[in-house]
Amino acid sequence: MFAINIAFRIIFIFQTGVGGLGNSVLLSYYIFTYLSGHRLKPIDLLISHLALVNNGVLFSKGIPQTMAAFGINNFLDDTGCKLVIYLHRVARSLSLFTTSSLSGFQAITINSKSTRCVNFKAKMPKYIVPSCFLYWAFSLLTHGGIPLYIKGPKESSNATERNEYIYCSFHVSGDTLVFTIITTLHDLVHVGIMVWTSGFMVFFLYRHHQETHYIHQNNITPGGAPETRAIQTILLLVSMFVSFYMINSIMIGYMSFFKPSPWFVHISAFLASCFPACSPFVLIMSDSQVLRYCVAFCQRTKGPILMLALG
Repeated sequence: MFAINIAFRIIFIFQTGVGGLGNSVLLSYYIFTYLSGHRLKPIDLLISHLALVNNGVLFSKGIPQTMAAFGINNFLDDTGCKLVIYLHRVARSLSLFTTSSLSGFQAITINSKSTRCVNFKAKMPKYIVPSCFLYWAFSLLTHGGIPLYIKGPKESSNATERNEYIYCSFHVSGDTLVFTIITTLHDLVHVGIMVWTSGFMVFFLYRHHQETHYIHQNNITPGGAPETRAIQTILLLVSMFVSFYMINSIMIGYMSFFKPSPWFVHISAFLASCFPACSPFVLIMSDSQVLRYCVAFCQRTKGPILMLALG
């Protein structure tokens, strides 16, 4: 058990630190690009928003879970527990919304044969920022009931009614079940959008491959076209999100009604943070301009870090 705890400590520190750094570098690139006077593309706005909310997911989950893995279980009071879990659920909801929006945007972008999609694509840039603000408000309101079901460890007195999440407690009742069903249905709508648009993009890639095979057989460079690379990147992000989401949702459902063991909670927390920790590196590696910025960033920071380490 001691070896398992050590392993989880290392995993959470690495996952939170590296994932947070990746999202921060990605976000700083788009902020620097905007401040330099360049106009951000619609997909750039969505990616920068995804990096922001993914950091929210990582820090609101990773930091408390890391402290719990070190055996510090009562570091949050009742208010702290309510706030941390509320912020995590809101950030998770926003990450879900942004990922489904990326998938939908890419599907609309490649659908040039539909007049509606072409017209909507032309109007889409001015809708992205207002949509993000509206969904922030929607998520903050939708998850406003979470503090009613969350209590700090010291506030939990009835073990049959509350199941420990190591550093917080979750009150199980009929209202909790209704709230869980509503939020799950809401999440499944976004997952359904991602699956549907991903299926459309897979069909588009297959059809595009067939056309290029017969028309430009000698000039094929697999995965070389920017549009194809963008589709493949979004498909990879969606596949990651849906996989981690489904497994983690099953584990959360179990923890909502049964008292889990600490290692079970740690695994669930690890899965919940896998997408926000991995997605920035998928996005960085898929964009040569962002990759060059990251290389330059590492070169600029390597000297001061070495000086600090040697000093």
